[in-house]
Formats: sequence, C-alpha cells, structure tokens
Amino acid sequence: MIIAKKSRLFEKGFALYLLPLLRKSFSHLLGYGIRKIPEKPVIFIANHSSWWDGLLFFFLNHTVWKHDIHMMMHEKNLRKYIFFRYLGAFSIDKQNPKDIIRSLQYAEKLLAEGKSVVLFPQGDEYHQEIRPLAFSTGIGYLVEKHPDVPVVPITFYYSFRHDQKPEVWIRQSSPLSIEKIAGASRKERTAFLQDTVTAQLDALKKEAIAENVSEFNDLLGKE
Repeated sequence: MIIAKKSRLFEKGFALYLLPLLRKSFSHLLGYGIRKIPEKPVIFIANHSSWWDGLLFFFLNHTVWKHDIHMMMHEKNLRKYIFFRYLGAFSIDKQNPKDIIRSLQYAEKLLAEGKSVVLFPQGDEYHQEIRPLAFSTGIGYLVEKHPDVPVVPITFYYSFRHDQKPEVWIRQSSPLSIEKIAGASRKERTAFLQDTVTAQLDALKKEAIAENVSEFNDLLGKE
C-alpha cells in the first residue's frame, strides 16, 4: 500500500497550475449546490468515469470546501500519477484482499484524525453511462466504523454542447447522516448509497441534455 505524503507547498504550487489547465481543457465547469461544508470530517463519494475526477475534487476543495482531504486511488493509477500522493492520495489494490483491509483501516485512521476522505466506490473508471454503478462495500464499511461522519455525494457528467472543448456538470448534495442512510447491514447501506448516487447522476444527465444552465454556476469564472 502507498500512503499519502501530503505537501502544503506542493498543493499551493499545483493549485496555481491547475486553474489554467482546467480553462485550457474545458469550456465550462457547471456546478449546482457547490458550497462550503461546515461538517469536518466528511466522506466524499462520487461516480468515476474520467481521469479528471480526482483533479476536479482537488479544485473544488481548494476553491470551496477547504477540507484536509485524502483520496483513495487504485494503486496502478497512483503509481502512474505519483504526484497525487503529494495532494493526499493513498492506494488500494483491489486484487489483494489484505491490501484492501489495510487501505480501509488507513482511511479509518484519517477520519479519526479529522481528515476528510474521498472514495470512488466503483473502484475503477467506467463509462459514465454504465449502470448499475456497482459500488464495492468499502463505503459501507467506513460508514459502519464511523457513524458520526456524514457522507457527501458528488456527481460528475462530461458533455459537449456548443463549444470546441467539453464541459463538466457537477452536482453536490447535502451531507447524509447515518440516520438518512437506509439499511442496517454493510451491504444494505452500500446499496442505498449506490442508488442515491445513481439517481443523482441520472438527474444531472437530464439537466445537461436539456441544457438547463440557469441554476448552475460556472466554477471556472472569467479569465
């Protein structure tokens, strides 16, 4: 397992690099409900269809949430993009059951220290239209171990409209407390969160298709 090696200096420098990169790569980042989260720590969960997802989390945290976030990444991807380690990424190897346990225990430790954790419960990147999203039970495990920590669902939908560059539609939902996460068992809670994120993603897709931009803010701002 690869643990995080977060560097404040690297974070500051990377933030200066990231905004121009996002403006170069996307026409818009259209956000709905993107707001500060007073609860700390939280568990962020999101669908995972693009390499950009992790960078978007860093951007949102740097500009809006300002939590001490750490992100679980597939080990092969973290080895390929090792710089994520200095932004708070740590690894998980889905092919190694012992490593899965170590990674989840590490996430438990981070939460106990007051640090927020980002999970992509699908485990790998999948096309954004694939259903079901098929969450692993790691999220159910963390909810079980930290019932005091709320879960914040985030969804990303990538789309082309009228510009040469693509855009990203992003939706943030209100934190879910353990009382709002239906089910008593780990599998039941995982299934509930899977259904919640799926419904949120499908609703976001409809907004993108209908081009309902009036309630969305462009998070890139003006150059």
